[in-house]
Amino acid sequence: MKAEAIAVIGIKKSGKTTTIENLTRELTKRGYNVAVIKHISEPDFTIDTPGKDTWKFAKAGAKTIITAATDETTTIEKIQLENLPIKVLLKKCAGNQIILIEGLKKQVAKNKNIPKIIVAKTKQEAQNAIQNYKPIIAFSGPYATNALSDEIPYADAQKNPEELVNVIENKLLK
Repeated sequence: MKAEAIAVIGIKKSGKTTTIENLTRELTKRGYNVAVIKHISEPDFTIDTPGKDTWKFAKAGAKTIITAATDETTTIEKIQLENLPIKVLLKKCAGNQIILIEGLKKQVAKNKNIPKIIVAKTKQEAQNAIQNYKPIIAFSGPYATNALSDEIPYADAQKNPEELVNVIENKLLK
């Protein structure tokens, strides 16, 4: 089975993280291997810890630093996001059946190969999403879009993630 990437799109504080957390829980409960790509838009953010060995290696010029611990490995790559195509990020998730993407709106907006779940707080957000993001497989979030679109189902991932996973399975995985 080819990995299926799904972008979860919404404004700040709309519930994207909770939606992805609940989807991940329900999808793994159903036996799927799930990867998550999270866009962090804070300037100067680093996953690394200043002063630690990995930080020192990067400061010395290493472009890739891999750490290996008993139960976890990490790869820190020093590369600008604008120089990293979405397909490269997706390849890093090999071995998973479903890849959930939080953020990266510019990279996924018109990419028809990446279906979207829109987490909307208002009718205006949902209407804007219909104009700007293709294809949308479902709406979720505080604003129930039932009256907005007959073609795009609404399923609240915060209250009933099972229903949203059913939509994902029916539209993308079966």
